[in-house]
Amino acid sequence: MRTRRDFLRKVGAATGAATLLPTFNPLKAQDILLAGEQIAHLSPIQVASDEDYWASIQQAYTTSTTIINLNNGGVSPQPTIVQEAQDRYTRIANEAPSYYMWRIMDQGREPIRSKLADLAGCSPEEIAVNRNATEALATIIFGLTLRKGDEVVLTKQDYPNMIQAWKQREIRDEIKLKWINLDLPIESDEVFVQKFTEQFTAKTKVVYITHMINWTGQILPVRKIADAAHARGIEVVVDAAHTFAHLDYKLPDLGADYAGTSLHKWLCAPFGSGMLYVKKEKVKGLYPLFPNVDPRIDDIRKFEVLGTRSFAIEQAIGQAINFHNAIGTKRKEERLRYLKNYWCDKVKDLPRIKLNTSLKPDYSCALANFTVEGMEPGAIEAFLFNKYKIHTSPIVWENIKGVRVTPHVYTTLKDLDRLIDAVTYLSKNKIS
Repeated sequence: MRTRRDFLRKVGAATGAATLLPTFNPLKAQDILLAGEQIAHLSPIQVASDEDYWASIQQAYTTSTTIINLNNGGVSPQPTIVQEAQDRYTRIANEAPSYYMWRIMDQGREPIRSKLADLAGCSPEEIAVNRNATEALATIIFGLTLRKGDEVVLTKQDYPNMIQAWKQREIRDEIKLKWINLDLPIESDEVFVQKFTEQFTAKTKVVYITHMINWTGQILPVRKIADAAHARGIEVVVDAAHTFAHLDYKLPDLGADYAGTSLHKWLCAPFGSGMLYVKKEKVKGLYPLFPNVDPRIDDIRKFEVLGTRSFAIEQAIGQAINFHNAIGTKRKEERLRYLKNYWCDKVKDLPRIKLNTSLKPDYSCALANFTVEGMEPGAIEAFLFNKYKIHTSPIVWENIKGVRVTPHVYTTLKDLDRLIDAVTYLSKNKIS
């Protein structure tokens, strides 16, 4: 077992330009360590329901005491140590911006790259720091060499920004988009694989797979689809915006050639931070979204030529990783699934209530979507907020209609009890 000193040394280690000021509040670190020691003998599934442990994690956040935020799927709050780190780096940069930003903090990206690669389970030479999943995935979509008539397979349930990016390539380059319309939830790997592979032809060059559908929380068997694609010489692009630092996996496990994710979702890094993954042998052939001197170089850093941006945001990613690692990815995943199941199990059999999300662990985790018979999603969302001060997200997209509920590690069972009360009320009463 790690000693307290070892732990504090690890979480307080300098990251990037962090040597300028302390990087981790020792008291907060000690609190998390002490809580971790109490549950060290328990499995992640056992820890998932240990409210004393999660109460210590909840104290690391500064979330509202008057609004119950259950829309963490959009963007997640940062723990205090991440907020403080970004503030420190911003103040430092303002002392002499061109010096501290370009000569000090810009050099700090390499340690951040290494920390992200360690979390992702890949080489640092396969990781670029971007501003969000949209930027990372757009870099891939517009950087791939595709010609007139080449086919790309994707689904109508993918994220809108990326669908629009593919449609723009369709207009400009005359590629062909082949659409899959998923009737969710689906609880069969074989069904998913069949739906994708039946669209593959000799002209298919790329398959685009969303690891977790943002509308409902549906998890797809990415690796099985990727293996089927690679067997046919098809490249694989993965949208991992909702699974990185949410589910316990490593990026190479997905079998992706390219992937993009946001870090301001489940990692709880600063707003406007993201990550691009490109398999090492694919780096040279992928064009950067923002050109540099040689767009064909075999260097992942060519995808970071973004001009002036917030170095404070980048540097504070290190603190978010420290905080995440202090909990542990598997513990976090099991807690998030436990929270989803906690409220879903109590409302799924109520009259007029329908879950649009599987409760099987292979097909969902934190995100879930529900609907109330006879009510539009916007009306449900408004009722939840106006009467119960619960913030959720109304979803109307393709064949999906409902309200998305997304707790995070700081969410309490009392918060979810209030949601259960609200949904129970809706099940019994028609709201005009």
